[in-house]
Amino acid sequence: MVLAPSPPPGCPHTGPARRTVVQAAALAAAGLTAGLAPTAWAAGSPARPAAAGPGAEPARRDTAHAPLPLRTDRDSQGDILAGFRKDHACFLFLHFGDAAKARRWLTRLLPSVSTTEEVARFNRAFSRARRLRGGIDPESMATLWTGIGLTHPGLSLLSGKEPFPAAPAGSSAEAFTQGSAARAQQLGDTGTSAPQSWLFGAEEPARAVHVVLTLAADQPERLSAAVAEHSAGAAADGATVLFRQDGATLPGELRGHEHFGFLDCISQPGVRGFDEPDPADASGVLGKPGTRLIPAGEFVVGPERVNKRPTGLPAWATGGAFQVVRRLAQDVPGWWTQVALRLAELQRAGAAPADAGREWLGARLMGRWPGGMPVSLCPAAEQLPAPGKHPDAGLAYGQDPQGWGMPLFAHIRKGNPRDGLVLTPGRPPVAQAELDARRLMRRGIPYGPVYQPELGEEHGPQTSRGLVFVCHQSDLVGQFELVMRKWVNEPDFPAGRNPRAGCDPVLGPDSAIAFETPSADGTGSRANTLHFGRFVRTEGSVYAFSPSLPVLRALAKGELDVSIEFHTGSVLRPGDVLDAGKARLTLEASGDLALLDSRGTRTWHTYTSGVGHDAVFTQDGELIVRDAEGATVWSSGSGGHPGARLLLRPSGELVILDGIRVLWKASAS
Repeated sequence: MVLAPSPPPGCPHTGPARRTVVQAAALAAAGLTAGLAPTAWAAGSPARPAAAGPGAEPARRDTAHAPLPLRTDRDSQGDILAGFRKDHACFLFLHFGDAAKARRWLTRLLPSVSTTEEVARFNRAFSRARRLRGGIDPESMATLWTGIGLTHPGLSLLSGKEPFPAAPAGSSAEAFTQGSAARAQQLGDTGTSAPQSWLFGAEEPARAVHVVLTLAADQPERLSAAVAEHSAGAAADGATVLFRQDGATLPGELRGHEHFGFLDCISQPGVRGFDEPDPADASGVLGKPGTRLIPAGEFVVGPERVNKRPTGLPAWATGGAFQVVRRLAQDVPGWWTQVALRLAELQRAGAAPADAGREWLGARLMGRWPGGMPVSLCPAAEQLPAPGKHPDAGLAYGQDPQGWGMPLFAHIRKGNPRDGLVLTPGRPPVAQAELDARRLMRRGIPYGPVYQPELGEEHGPQTSRGLVFVCHQSDLVGQFELVMRKWVNEPDFPAGRNPRAGCDPVLGPDSAIAFETPSADGTGSRANTLHFGRFVRTEGSVYAFSPSLPVLRALAKGELDVSIEFHTGSVLRPGDVLDAGKARLTLEASGDLALLDSRGTRTWHTYTSGVGHDAVFTQDGELIVRDAEGATVWSSGSGGHPGARLLLRPSGELVILDGIRVLWKASAS
C-alpha cells in the first residue's frame, strides 16, 4: 500500500608556491571538514511599490537600532539578502543567438530589476501590516519582483570576452566556468540524477543557458501576465526559452512546507548590516534566538567575509552573488513508504517505540517535525512553538556529539552542523564561527501539485512535483559545493565514527545510515543500520551569477571589468595569491608584498621581507603591509579616500582608484 504523510497539524507563523586565495579557502575547507519599474515592452506592468517598508519577520519591537546600511543598497539585486518571498514564481532559462540583440534586451530589462532596498522596504511594510492583522496576509499589498542571473556563457556573450582572467584549480571561477553539469559527478548527480536526463542545464554549447530570469509575485494572474510579457520581449530580441519552471507555495495547511510535508526554510542565516542585532546578544538576530549574524561578504561579493578572506574574484563580481538553481524532483509516496519500512525494522529491533507512526522516524531523518520544531527539542512527539517564539530557539548540538538527540545524519544537521561538528571523536567541537563561511542563503519554492491521489490523477504519483532549489553565496566552491560534497553526500561526515553516520537520507544518494540510540545505562550506544534509497532526483541544474545593477548597465554596453579586486577590509596572508592571469599579487612567505608576471618573476615589491606579516586594504583607501604586532611597515600613502578601490589589472598594473582618478599605481615600469 502506498503511504503518504498525513497533513501536519498546522505550521507556526513563520616565488612562493602558487597558492591562490581561492585555493587557500578550499584547503581550509577540506581541513575543516576532515577533508522594479515596467520593462520597455511591458505596457501596464506595475510600478515599483511606494510603501515604505522587511519580509515575514517574527514579532519585534520598533526601537532605535544600529544603522543597517545594506537595507538601503540600491546596487545589489533584491533576492540575495532581502528575498523575494512570494507565493508564485517563474524561472525562464533563456538562450540568445546574437550578442547585440542580447544587450538590447538587457537594456530594456534593467528598469524592472528589483534592488535590495526596494525588496527590503516592501517586506518590512508587509510584515508590519501582517502583524497588525493578527498574522493574516494583507491582500491589498502585492507586487512583482524581477531578478536576473547570468551563466558563464551568458557573461561571455554579453561582454564579448572571457569573464575570468584566470580560473585557478579549486576556485569558484573554475567551478562557474565549467558549470554544474560538468561537475555533476562530484556533486552526486549520478544515475537517475545525471545530466543526461536533465530538463535544463546540460544543453550543447550552441544552445547553452545564457540567462536565468526570475519573476515572483503575490498573485498568479499578475505573474502570468509578466511571464507572457517578458517571454515576448525576449523573443523579439532573438531569445529562445529553453525551459520554463513554475513554482508556488503549497496550499492550505501545507503552506510554507515542502512536498514531503515539512516546514521549510526555517533556519536562514542572519546578515550583519542587514538584519537587526539582538540587544542582548550582538552576535544574534533580533527575534530569532540561535540565528547567528554572519558577515555579509559570505553572500554578496565585496563586504567583509569570515576571517577577512579575499575573494580573488574580478571587479565585475563586486555587489553580486553566485546563484545555484536546481530542480529537485520528490517521490513523495516512495519516500514515505521507505520511511515506514525502516521504522518497522527499528521497532522489531526495539530501537523505536512500538506505537510510533512514520512521522516519528521522518522527523529524525529531516531533523524536524512537520510543523518545524527540531526533533531534539521535543523527541517524543511534535509540539508547536509558543506564539512569537522561533522554532529554533534553544537549538544546539554542542552537548550532543553522538547524535542521540539530533541524529548526525539528519538533513538539517548535515547541512548546518551548528556548534556540534566534532572532527575527531573525543575532541571539542569546531567553533560555530568557523562554520559561518559555509552557510547558504536559500530561496527555494515548491513546484507541482500536492500529493493527494484522492483528489484525482493530477495529485497522484505520476505527476511531477518537487522543489526549485535556489541559493546565493559569494563562494561557489566553499559554500554550495562543499556542503553537497563534504557534508550532504559524504557517508563519513562527521568523520572518524564507527559505524559511519551515512549520507543525508532526505537529499543524498543511496546510503546506509547508523541510527544510534543510547544504552540503558547511558554510558554507550547501540547502532542499527538502515538503508535509504534515493527519492529526490536532480532534473536540472545551472550555475549563474546575479550581478549588481552597475555591472548590468555596463554589460548592456558590452563592457566588463575583469581586473581582480582586493576589497576593503580583506587581509592577504603569506602564501595567498590574487591571480589576474598575466599578473599575480602575493604576500611572499618572507613578508614581502610582490607583483609577479606570468613567469613568476617579480616586477615590483614592498621591500618588507623579514617584517611583513599581512597586507590590508583599509576602509580609507590605503594599501598597507603590517608586522606581527599590527604596526604599518609599508603604505601606499593613499589614505583619506573612503570608497576607493584596489584593482589588479591583467596588464600587470596594481592600481588604487577613487572613481576614475588614479591615486596610486605599481607596475613593472
